[in-house]
Amino acid sequence: MGAVQRAGRSRSLGAAGEKVAAELLRGRGYRVLGAGFLARRGEIDLVCRRGSELVVVEVKTRRSDALGAPLEAVGPRKRRALERAAAEYRALAEWRGPIHYVVVSLLMDADGSVRSADVIEDPF
Repeated sequence: MGAVQRAGRSRSLGAAGEKVAAELLRGRGYRVLGAGFLARRGEIDLVCRRGSELVVVEVKTRRSDALGAPLEAVGPRKRRALERAAAEYRALAEWRGPIHYVVVSLLMDADGSVRSADVIEDPF
């Protein structure tokens, strides 16, 4: 039963983080096109446009950095999954231009307040 509760809290934290990230990106001139794009080989947390660029966004949200900073969770395996999901999105959306990547790293308190927020553009 504990694992189910943790998974629910984790999804809730992730959803809260995606909302915070969307607002943060809007403030930086991004237009959020969608959230939670499920591809066959991965998921895209946020799909954005910034000018003529399509931007794939990975959001990592944690309550603490005791197990490492949120950004550390985006390694080579996650990068490959994002690239595969982006390729699928490209095909479905018939996008012909370049695709850029952004990672948003968030530390949030239990009450939803943000302790730290980092936006890393072109992290790969």
